[in-house]
Amino acid sequence: MPKTETILSTKSLHYFLQLIDTMNYTQAAQILGITQPALTQQIKKIEHAIGTPLFGQMGKKLYLTEAGKQLQTGAIKLLGTVNSVVSDIQEFTQEDKGHIAIGVLESVNSDILRHFLVKFNQKFPDITINVSYYNRKDLWYNLDNNLIDLALLYVPETTKKSQANIQNQYEQMKIVQDKLTILTHDNQAEVGKAYPVSKFLGKKWVLYPDDFYLTQLLKGKLGSKLNTRNGLKVPLTFTSTQQLVATAQETKYDTVVSDSYFQLHKNELTLTPVFLKGVQKFSISFIYRKGKKDVPRIKNFLVELKNFLS
Repeated sequence: MPKTETILSTKSLHYFLQLIDTMNYTQAAQILGITQPALTQQIKKIEHAIGTPLFGQMGKKLYLTEAGKQLQTGAIKLLGTVNSVVSDIQEFTQEDKGHIAIGVLESVNSDILRHFLVKFNQKFPDITINVSYYNRKDLWYNLDNNLIDLALLYVPETTKKSQANIQNQYEQMKIVQDKLTILTHDNQAEVGKAYPVSKFLGKKWVLYPDDFYLTQLLKGKLGSKLNTRNGLKVPLTFTSTQQLVATAQETKYDTVVSDSYFQLHKNELTLTPVFLKGVQKFSISFIYRKGKKDVPRIKNFLVELKNFLS
C-alpha cells in the first residue's frame, strides 16, 4: 500500500492526465517541461503499482484501456479535491500570492487576455497563472469540478444546461461585446454591411467544427436553408482561427470569425468583412463560481482586469 501511495501522487496523476489530453508522449512531455523518457518511466511506474496497463497502442495511436478510463475518473476527482482544498486555504492568504487556473474556450480570441496577463504578472509576480484551452464540454466539466477558477467563453451559451449553470451557480464579467463576422470573397459585398440569408446560399465554407459557438450561430441561420446533408457546404474545418482564416484566404471558401478577432487582425486580412442579418450579438465573458470573488487573489485579478479594460 505505501508503494501505491507514493506512486499515485498528485504529480504523477497530473502527468497521467496530461498524456490523456495529447495521447502523444512527446507533446505531453513538452507541455510538462520534462523529457519523454521521464514521462514514459512515470507512466510505467503507475502501471506497475496498479498491476495493469493504462494505455494500449493501435499502430502509432495510443488509446485508454478500461483500467486507464477508471483511473482517469478517479484522478480528476482527486485532483479536483486537492485543488479545492488548496483554494480554500489560499482564501485566507494575501491578495498578491497564490495560483489562478484559467480555462479558455478554444475558439475564443484571447489576445486581450494575453496582453492583460503580461501586465498583471509584472505587477503581481507571486501569483502564478495557468491558462488552458478546451472545447465547450471539457471547459464546463473543469469549471463545474473546480479544476479551474475562471472560464473565458461566449455568452449567451447555446445549451439550456449551460445557461442554467450561469444563472444559478455562477457570476460573469463581460470582457467585450462581440458579433459574428463573415469574411467573404464576394467582390460586390460592401464592407460592414448586414446581408440577408439569401446572400450566402450556395457558398462553400471553411469553418470551426460543428460544436463550436460561431459555427452554431451560422448554422442557426443558414443550416435549415440549404439542401445538403449537413446543412452547410463545408469541405474543411479547423479548430485554430489562424488556420481557418489562412485557408479561407488561400481558397474560394468564405469563413466566420468574431468581430473582436477581425478588429485585431484586419490589416492582415484580404477578405471582405460583412454581417448576417438576424444573428444575435454575444459577449466574451469570464464565468466563475459564486463566492470566488471572496478569494483575495481572484478578487484582485478581476479588479485589475476591470481597470485594464476601462
